[in-house]
Amino acid sequence: MSIKPPLMDLEIETADSGFYAGFSKNVAVISKIIIALLVIWAVVFPESAGRILNAINGFILANTAYWYVWIAAFFVILCAALALWPTAGRMRLGVEGDRPEFSNFSWFSMMFGAGIGVGMLTWAVAEPMYHFGNNPEVIQGMVEGSTAENVRNAYKWSFYHWGLGAWACYAICGLALAYFCYRRGLPLTMRSSLTPIFGKSLAGPLGNVVDIVAVVATILGVAQTLGFGVEQFVAGLTRIGFGGLTNEAGTANTFGILLAIVVIMAASTLSALSGVGKGIKWLSNLNMGLSIFLLAFFLIFGSTFFGLQALVVGIWDYLVNQFSLMFTVWRSDGVEGSVASTLEGWQGAWSVFYWAWWVAFAPFVGLFLARISKGRTIREFVLGAMIVPSIMCFVWFTWAGGTAIDLELNGAANGAIAGAPDGDKIFAMVNFMLSDVLGWIMSVIIVVLLMTYLVTTADSAVLIVNTINAAGDEGPKARPHIYFWGIALGGVVAALLIAGGHKAITTAMVIGAFPFSIVMVLQCFALVKAIWNDGKREQAGVATTAEESVVPAE
Repeated sequence: MSIKPPLMDLEIETADSGFYAGFSKNVAVISKIIIALLVIWAVVFPESAGRILNAINGFILANTAYWYVWIAAFFVILCAALALWPTAGRMRLGVEGDRPEFSNFSWFSMMFGAGIGVGMLTWAVAEPMYHFGNNPEVIQGMVEGSTAENVRNAYKWSFYHWGLGAWACYAICGLALAYFCYRRGLPLTMRSSLTPIFGKSLAGPLGNVVDIVAVVATILGVAQTLGFGVEQFVAGLTRIGFGGLTNEAGTANTFGILLAIVVIMAASTLSALSGVGKGIKWLSNLNMGLSIFLLAFFLIFGSTFFGLQALVVGIWDYLVNQFSLMFTVWRSDGVEGSVASTLEGWQGAWSVFYWAWWVAFAPFVGLFLARISKGRTIREFVLGAMIVPSIMCFVWFTWAGGTAIDLELNGAANGAIAGAPDGDKIFAMVNFMLSDVLGWIMSVIIVVLLMTYLVTTADSAVLIVNTINAAGDEGPKARPHIYFWGIALGGVVAALLIAGGHKAITTAMVIGAFPFSIVMVLQCFALVKAIWNDGKREQAGVATTAEESVVPAE
């Protein structure tokens, strides 16, 4: 039996004229309706929306803990296997002669800025501080919280949530898209990554469903990230002198939320209109430069030795315990308040939440990674997309968060950092460390850095959503569609924050992530099948890339 070339042609129907010219109308319209209904529901019926969303969210978290924990482990193992597999590792994400479009610095900058920058600024201080006080070891009575003995556990869990598991989610999605788009000439849209399983049937309704799920997950995953960023942006504006933006609890009020959303989305929409090669590239380089400056500040003026020790020991603890962390699932014994019940609640609020967040964020970051990674080998892509950003997160968590822990541990801060809201912790720390004038200047720098991360994330999301809606067309999109998704993204964040705070956004995100998690598992099997078969095709002298074949497979 002769070996045939792979599918290299997927005709997705798009409108020839009118407002949706160039777009897959079913995907674009249905996605807009779903997001619009969510916003209207949250604004008009906030109590009903909150009650129903929470019920669905509770059901998903109670019944899918195993699913999320194990698929995250599966993604890490598969990425490692692909990098080590000789046949896969040497394959290039493109045709013969394709080389990377962006330098390594710009590649890492865009990958890091769009992938995790906003969340890192919030959680680099807040999460180690939280785990320093409470984590599974504290719950089980193995160590006392907020003591020097608990620092190692704080970083073990922080690294687990922000390390290889997070970036494996992004790498799998991005690799699947880049492989089928740049090697086989298929459209740069989510359905293309499943062609080895479903073939040409993805050109129709089945493919539309896949792309719609990806668009909704993208909007909700990015909304989660922007929700954290908005709170921190308002905290920063308050620190540098803008009043009336927070409530008595120190968190953003309605006016603060709306002001932040308007500023961020206006800037991001303007950047999105300029495309990836201009606005997003330059913003990414700017926020990488500011990130290095801020990190250098913590390295020089923060708890330098404490941070170095936390980094080295934390990475060791993380790697040594990696397999047990990846596969441990705590289940309740049915007794409220028991250790088992508390552990299950902790895991649902932290680990399972993070895996759902990374999955919801994966279509956005994955498609963006694919867009900026043409010409790189699979081994280069996997190692670059997993290891470098993970190390950057670890460094941030140990020197920024480590400085906060050290100041609280030695009694100097006396609760000034620990008692601040999560989004305000980094501002509270720099203001404690510096004089009033220098603290104000550093707060301004952090606000500008946060703004660049927020704008980079939002405008990238708008471009990615429009690319999926346009059946993978990366070219210029009609301005009204960019405006719509900019407004829609801001509307989702504002509506859910005002209606129910971060909990409402988290609930919507977890619900939106679940169907896409199924798509991602299918992507894994499709990718392995494609690489395996392409290896056989290469041995048989059969075309494996679009450049080599002018006759598509039957």
